[in-house]
Amino acid sequence: MTDHQAGRPTENAMRRALKRARDGVALDVAEAAVLLRARGSDLDDLVASAGRVRDAGLEAAGRPGVVTYSKSVFIPLTRLCRDKCHYCTFVTVPGKLRRDGHGMFMSPDEVLDIARRGAELGCKEALITLGDKPEDRWPEAREWLDAHGYDDTIAYVRAMAIRILEETGLLPHLNPGVLSWTDFQRLKPVAPSMGMMLETTATRLWSEPGGPHYGSPDKEPAVRLRVLEDAGRSSVPFTSGLLLGIGETLEERAESLFALRRVARAYHSIQELIIQNFRAKPDTAMRGMPDAELDDLVATVAVARLIMGPSACLQAPPNLVDSEYERLIAAGIDDWGGVSPLTIDHVNPERPWPQIEELAERSRAAGFELRERLCVYPEFVQRGEPWLDPRLLPHVRALADPETGLANPDAPVRGLPWQEPDEAFTATGRTDLHATIDTEGRTGDRRDDFDEVYGDWEALREAAAPGMVPERVDADVREALSVAADDPTKLTDAQALALLHADGPALDALTRIADDVRKSVVGDDVTYIVTRNINFTNVCYTGCRFCAFAQRRTDADAYTLSLDQVADRAQQAWEVGAVEVCMQGGIHPDLPGTAYFDIARAVKKRVPGMHVHAFSPMEVVNGASRTGLSIREWLTAAKEAGLDSVPGTAAEILDDEVRWVLTKGKLPTATWIEVIKTAHELGIRSSSTMMYGHVDQPRHWLGHFRTLSRIQQETGGFTEFVTLPFIHTNAPVYLAGIARPGPSARDNRAVIAMARLLLHPHIPNIQTSWVKLGTEGAAEMLRSGANDLGGTLMEETISRMAGSSYGSYRSIRDLEAIAATAGRPAKPRTTLYGEVPEERQQTARASDGHLPELLPVLPQE
Repeated sequence: MTDHQAGRPTENAMRRALKRARDGVALDVAEAAVLLRARGSDLDDLVASAGRVRDAGLEAAGRPGVVTYSKSVFIPLTRLCRDKCHYCTFVTVPGKLRRDGHGMFMSPDEVLDIARRGAELGCKEALITLGDKPEDRWPEAREWLDAHGYDDTIAYVRAMAIRILEETGLLPHLNPGVLSWTDFQRLKPVAPSMGMMLETTATRLWSEPGGPHYGSPDKEPAVRLRVLEDAGRSSVPFTSGLLLGIGETLEERAESLFALRRVARAYHSIQELIIQNFRAKPDTAMRGMPDAELDDLVATVAVARLIMGPSACLQAPPNLVDSEYERLIAAGIDDWGGVSPLTIDHVNPERPWPQIEELAERSRAAGFELRERLCVYPEFVQRGEPWLDPRLLPHVRALADPETGLANPDAPVRGLPWQEPDEAFTATGRTDLHATIDTEGRTGDRRDDFDEVYGDWEALREAAAPGMVPERVDADVREALSVAADDPTKLTDAQALALLHADGPALDALTRIADDVRKSVVGDDVTYIVTRNINFTNVCYTGCRFCAFAQRRTDADAYTLSLDQVADRAQQAWEVGAVEVCMQGGIHPDLPGTAYFDIARAVKKRVPGMHVHAFSPMEVVNGASRTGLSIREWLTAAKEAGLDSVPGTAAEILDDEVRWVLTKGKLPTATWIEVIKTAHELGIRSSSTMMYGHVDQPRHWLGHFRTLSRIQQETGGFTEFVTLPFIHTNAPVYLAGIARPGPSARDNRAVIAMARLLLHPHIPNIQTSWVKLGTEGAAEMLRSGANDLGGTLMEETISRMAGSSYGSYRSIRDLEAIAATAGRPAKPRTTLYGEVPEERQQTARASDGHLPELLPVLPQE
């Protein structure tokens, strides 16, 4: 018995835990750890319970008595790695590769030779496995990538995946190690599935000298859990699992299983869980470590089945046991993983895969039929979008049984083009939504896939609970007000937080101070811009939980504008005096990689003098991912196509604690910052924004302001700060009972005032939103530190879809009236807060800044 198995539970503890397993009662970590120690008749009892759970899941999935496998080839793209796992025989060093006559990476010809031979044998999966970020450790890897024209290893993985799809027809399953959120966006269009073993959540095995993961940066459990979550946020079908017997305690093993369950429940993205037993290998630091015992493996498979539930897919590699297949099936697995008739298991080269015929016979002896699946599991094949990129759907459907989603064993395996959609920017759907949203409203208050696209609402509710109601703090507000009045740049975080909670007379005093600062910095003019919003599509599968604008392509309110329609709207805006078009859209999976460039060019071609303010950081990342360009390269190309500035939207709250409750698949804080700073470095100015009043708290607002201030001090690229109060009415996160119903009037005043003070003197322009607050609300914000009203808009669909009741546009006279309500004059401006040419002013004044066909349809306040 190994150390980690020591400490037998009491008979009563085992009896209780087994009874709970038999009764189908949810287990906790302590009970799971008890069951992991089951042996003899106790293990038989445990296995029987787990088998019943598995059988119920297969029955519900429509494949009772079926155990699956994937017919695959193993492609070790590179055996270099920056990690130093003490049990690994896969990884090697440059010198050994050279001595053995190999390059630092497999060449494209070597990769495609394996893939083609696999296709001839009927294989359908290309398992691409490699070490983590070898270029970060080995200069030879960096030199190879540079010599072959690849920015990094991920770029080479992407390129080879495309060639495999096009030239062989195999479906790539990618195991490149730790990936960032941005990496997932780059790779999702070229691979139906990806994977990375969690292995363990026992941090000490990574942090303590002598541990199996010591010295391996990518094996930190928190990093690997973040990868699993980013896969879920990106809607990537993902394989993960545990490695047993590397020094973890059984309590730690149980905790690892519960960590995997938490991710699986939150995102529904873990397609398969592998329970892999450690096998000691010669020439490794852990060669003297005993192999994981068979009973240990069987007990862990059974406990994993009980914890993960009937719908989970559970795998144990068949080549890591001898002849005990029936015991693994009895314990609750329903899959054998990838089995190759061509290549060896390069991670466990001493353990050959069984012949497929033998595996079928062993499965039949246990009462199960062996069926072939694809690398992506049938549930995800049948779901389609957003789990499978449209460019991959033809490849997957060519090999799948349309009825079951499993592999069609008779399907020919041959290459298909991996390409952009043929039809770009064909007008579809409710293209008049910008007008009819005010007269007819939206068709329904939620998308048809409300219960699926946003992740698991129950799991989300637990994460959001602390942020439902803003915290209140008792602090010396009087002292904080004194500092703010004297020099707001000297406010400490504690003082700023106290002011963000101010109410009553203290809040009145705070807004007076902010208004005084506003007057001293930018004067009394209330600026506005004559602009037109053009939201060119609302088809989106990102899954932002606050967004009521996004629709599936089949929803009644979905639409996409053609390039001509976009250009027409820009021309119409120019004819009534606009100086800017603000263009943003959903992350539509069918738009070509050049979509954003095409949009900018179409506007500039039709109206050369129009300022193109377009494409949020989320759209920038999407465009870069689809074109294979870096963020810097993409922004440079967009600027050349006609992009003048970018909106600083998609920021929401720049704190991932809040972001991952608010959004499912949107870019993380660090990526938003990277996009904005890169744009500024290229001379592309941007606005900055904050959406508040949902699951956030004042401490999050403070952090957001501090982050924006730091960026501005570094780049100077922000033109303004825009407050975006959360519109709750049709927001999914509110309809699910998680978010509060938007900010209070107190919140709005405090946020505007503190934006003025905390961003001073770096961002002088503070904008309020008439769209979200109406006339009186916007006027009150002008008395609380704001100096800008934003734009006439001419059309607005995002806030109106969310439930705003303040209409889709305002005329110039309307905006002047709001300023007058605050006792101030109004003045037009450009996007960059410059003077508006006289010709533009005269044209705008003649039309009053609105389009003839968009007459007011709502009573003015």
